[in-house]
Amino acid sequence: MYRKAAVTLVVALVGMAIAVACAPAAPPPAPTPTEAPMETPTTAPTNTPAPEATETPMSEPTATTAPAVPMMTVELQLEADGFNSPVALATPEDGTGRLFIVDRLGLIHVLTSEGTLLEEPFLDVRDRMVELRERFDERGLLGLAFHPDFEENGRFYVYYSAPLREEASQSWDHTAHISEFAVGRDNPNRADPNSERVLLMVDEPQFNHDGGQVLFGPDGYLYISFGDGGGANDTATGHGLNGNGQDPSTLLGSVLRVDVDGGDPYGIPSDNPFVDSDDGAGEVFAYGLRNPWRMSFDAGGEQELFVADVGQNLWEEVNIVTNGGNYGWYVKEGTHCFDHHNPDVSPEECSDTGLNGEPLIGPIIEYGHPDVPGGIGTTVIGGFVYRGAALPELQGRYVFGDWSTNFGMPDGTLLVGSAPNSEGELWSIAELPITNTEDGRPHLFVLGFGQDAEKELYVLTTDITGPTGTTGKVWKIVPAM
Repeated sequence: MYRKAAVTLVVALVGMAIAVACAPAAPPPAPTPTEAPMETPTTAPTNTPAPEATETPMSEPTATTAPAVPMMTVELQLEADGFNSPVALATPEDGTGRLFIVDRLGLIHVLTSEGTLLEEPFLDVRDRMVELRERFDERGLLGLAFHPDFEENGRFYVYYSAPLREEASQSWDHTAHISEFAVGRDNPNRADPNSERVLLMVDEPQFNHDGGQVLFGPDGYLYISFGDGGGANDTATGHGLNGNGQDPSTLLGSVLRVDVDGGDPYGIPSDNPFVDSDDGAGEVFAYGLRNPWRMSFDAGGEQELFVADVGQNLWEEVNIVTNGGNYGWYVKEGTHCFDHHNPDVSPEECSDTGLNGEPLIGPIIEYGHPDVPGGIGTTVIGGFVYRGAALPELQGRYVFGDWSTNFGMPDGTLLVGSAPNSEGELWSIAELPITNTEDGRPHLFVLGFGQDAEKELYVLTTDITGPTGTTGKVWKIVPAM
């Protein structure tokens, strides 16, 4: 049973920058890749040789001390619980104040502006999805975006993992669906399940690295994140000669941008980087990504696109993604060189360009895994630049998190990134430690963040690794009482 609760956890925002010296840690276990042909209906792997390493070591930006985050206290206020695995939260610009909570299991729930969690789900796609693994799974219903004109047209878009389609290589894992639905005519809190229009299907060779975010940008286009296809090292079956991250002719390892109002099933924006090129797919907006798990546009400032890209054995990163950018995977992991033959060690030298000579763009935020002093966590969870009014000390800072320091127990971290004083330097990071626990940590798996119509922020958590049980919770970040 889902319920609304008035429980609060007190959090103190500490203004100390966390050192970003980082270290390797074992990532969550992944299945052994199955043998499958290298082709897929949605990819066209290139046979271009990988670029040669440069003769000079890659320079590594260092995080500098940004203006200290002012000392303040906030609370994590429990808004709703009883979910399976809440991974996303979205709100339409329709004046209702409703929050729509995406549960990986295949359900979208409505939390009204009065704080009531409706019993009937807004949408149920469980019968259209692949069967999820109880212990750990990265598939599921992963994203929700409302059309900018939702109040008038009632249209919204979801990302979910469907069973593998017949046209795909049958030893692959599943097919991702990007689908449009419409609200039911008689009830604004219920979608019409028969209104589905599948815009895009992308076959995925493994179960992990799915990305799964959908959101509309300030330009009115729909942005979609896809991971590199899964497995490890971007070298498993279905990853091509140079990996999917460095191959913009595949939709994997990329952020896509499409016009849902400009074609059937969609149009390609005229300024997408490969719209008139044979070097990449027309849908690709940016590439060189491993697993872009959660991305958001800054609601203020220059409205930049912040993309958190989950690393492998050593480094986690957050990027500001721009049109045509190559963000380095699998040549680099964070600011560091990457060797898919030896992923536990960052080489001193690697190429600083992609297959077509384009520069590899480094992240704005980097931190390491917890095996050496200074490491923070194992899986970056993208958040939002804070643009609300309740917490002025956070204004303009990037609020995000880490899933957990390890796979065996819930030990997530809430983080704040602050822009540096000088261009080209990494952002500094500060932790949001919880003060009413013995060691100041939440002891929860952090799955995602959300933002309401007033630009206030929410944290989505669970107590267990897999999509099972009812330990999922939605918390609002509020000023301390």
